[in-house]
Amino acid sequence: MTKTIISCAITGAVHTPSMSPHLPCTPEEIARQSIDAANAGAAIIHLHARNPADGRPSPSADVYMQFLPRIAEQTDAVINITTGGSVTMSLQDRLEGALRASPEMASLNMGSLNFAMFRMAEKPRQWKHEWEVPYLQATEDGIFRNTFRDIRYILENLGQTHGTRFEFECYDIGHLYNLAYFVEIGLVKPPFLIQSVFGVMGGIGADPENVFLMKQTADRLFGKDYVWSLFAAGKQQMPFVTMGAVMGANVRVGLEDSLFIGRGKLAESNAEQVGKIRQILGELSLEVASPDEARTMLGLKGRANVRF
Repeated sequence: MTKTIISCAITGAVHTPSMSPHLPCTPEEIARQSIDAANAGAAIIHLHARNPADGRPSPSADVYMQFLPRIAEQTDAVINITTGGSVTMSLQDRLEGALRASPEMASLNMGSLNFAMFRMAEKPRQWKHEWEVPYLQATEDGIFRNTFRDIRYILENLGQTHGTRFEFECYDIGHLYNLAYFVEIGLVKPPFLIQSVFGVMGGIGADPENVFLMKQTADRLFGKDYVWSLFAAGKQQMPFVTMGAVMGANVRVGLEDSLFIGRGKLAESNAEQVGKIRQILGELSLEVASPDEARTMLGLKGRANVRF
C-alpha cells in the first residue's frame, strides 16, 4: 500500500454562512483555514471562492487571487481549484478562476445530476442573508449540468492547454463510464484521480455496499491506471473516509463536505477535520503523503508552473 493522500475541501458552494459561524467566506478566512489545514496534514487543498460581502459562491478570478498567492507562499500544498463552481453558474463562470490561476489540479464533475440542496432550507434557523434560502430552494427544480461537450471543453481548454490534471468527481456509477469514454479517446491519461462521492441528494447514496460497487466498477474499467479517493457528504463523512482508508483509498474531508466534527458538534475549522482523519489513519498504521509525494503519485506539473 502507498501513502494516503489527505485532501481538504475548504468551503465549497453547498453550505451557506448561516449554517456555521466557522465556514470560511472571506479571502482572509479561506487563506487562513487553508494554511492551517495544510499544516495539519492535508496534501491537497480544494478551493472555491465566495463573495466577501455576503458569502455567496463567486466565480471571480479576482477574488481567487486574493487568497491563492498567500496559500502558495505559506504552504507547499497542491492547490486544486473547482470547475464545478456552483449549480447557479455558467460553464464560463465556473472556469474563470482556474483559467486565470492555471493550477496543478482542478476538480471536474463527470456528469449531470440533480444536485439537490433544497432540504437544507427546511431547517429552522436565523438566516443571515436574503440570498441563502432562495439559493437552496432553487435546487429542487435545477440540474447541475455537466454534458459530454462541457467535460470535453474543460479537458481541452484547462487540461491540454494549461497542463492541469483533474480530480474526477464521480457522483454515480454512470460517471465512471463517462470517464472511461474520455480515457478511450485519449483526453484523459493515467495516472488520474477518481474521487468517489457519496451521500449527495441526487447522486449515489451513502451506503457501505456502494463503496464496493464504485471500487469494483473502477477496477474493471481502469485497472491500475487510476488513483482512488473518496468522501461522503454530511454525517457519513468520517465513517466513509475511514472505510475507504481501510480499503486503500485516499481521503477527502473539509467543511465543503460536512460542517461537523462529531454528532451534533460543529467543526471549528477545516484543520480540525484534517487532524481527526490523520489520527484515524495513524491508528490504522497508514502513512500520510506529503504534497510532493502526492505530486509524484498524480503526475502533476509542479508548483513552478502555476500563475499565482
